[in-house]
Amino acid sequence: MAAGIVTALAMAVMPAAAAQAADTTSPPPMANGFGLTQVDTAVGGPANFSITVTTPEVAGKHHIKIILPSGYYDDPGRRYPVLYFLHGSPDDPVRQNYPALTMSDSMITVIPDGGARGWYANWLNQKTQLGAQNWENFHLKQVIPFIDANLRTLPTKKARAIAGVSMGGFGAFHYAQVRPDLFSQTASLSGDIDLSAKSMDLRLAVVASVTDALGAICGSSSGACDPDNSPYKPGVDSDALFGSPYPVFNADWRWNEVDPAAHMDKLAGVGVSVYVGNGGGSPVEPEFWLEGAAQHVKDSMDALGMSYHYVDYGDGSAWGTQCNGGHNAGCWEQDLRDLIPRLEKAFAS
Repeated sequence: MAAGIVTALAMAVMPAAAAQAADTTSPPPMANGFGLTQVDTAVGGPANFSITVTTPEVAGKHHIKIILPSGYYDDPGRRYPVLYFLHGSPDDPVRQNYPALTMSDSMITVIPDGGARGWYANWLNQKTQLGAQNWENFHLKQVIPFIDANLRTLPTKKARAIAGVSMGGFGAFHYAQVRPDLFSQTASLSGDIDLSAKSMDLRLAVVASVTDALGAICGSSSGACDPDNSPYKPGVDSDALFGSPYPVFNADWRWNEVDPAAHMDKLAGVGVSVYVGNGGGSPVEPEFWLEGAAQHVKDSMDALGMSYHYVDYGDGSAWGTQCNGGHNAGCWEQDLRDLIPRLEKAFAS
């Protein structure tokens, strides 16, 4: 859906805003639309709640967590910019409880479901036992106009940002690259933002989530892990997401097409932020490998003469009080404490 159509629809649809004025003790009513149907009951309070939706684009039920700014109900005429925050793998919107996300009094935060290993993409193979896996369509063509129609947003590129952690860091850059008309800011927090053959370790980690390789390893080990409870079950074919991941005779061309590091030129005119640690220098810590991916992205931006905000906090010793440089929420909370005021400033400029 074109950005202009979304803007016109959002400015025209106001029944939900009127209903919100009548009840500020529970989550606001949200009208179905854009292919989304609400099921179950909204959970939470008036300013921090989750809804559950179904969509033909992705099989199953999906949570969307919404955090409204303080004062949202005080001024029914005020509209707000929106941060779309994408979670990592294997996670869920309802578990995204970063205090920093609740501190803004000037923007709405929306956390849509990305699945345990949806990878914020329209999968090449829609006929696996997982069913429909059109995550990109779900988010860009459904969730965004649904939010603009139901909440008092400023439905413009200037007033929209997208950020994410880990798998969500890939999603944030990928979405901003395929739809730079939708977002003015994008940020990766420890993101898988290089899926090229130079970062084959990260590419194969993505494949492992798709095929449930971790569950297979668990099932063949003598350890205490339970393969039946793997979040990546059922495993599907390694080619299901982006086709063959193996760089032989250009068989991996689809992976190269969606590799954020190779297409940073598409983010011209979009504010870019990158946060990463070094995992304490330990190769068994995911952040160790993500630091290399982030450096590849930085090198690409430098070659293009792009401006950006880049933070490599190393072992985390100087990055807040809860960060150890690893792939964890303690570091991401500090990332958000740096990012959100910067987004607020950009939105207000």
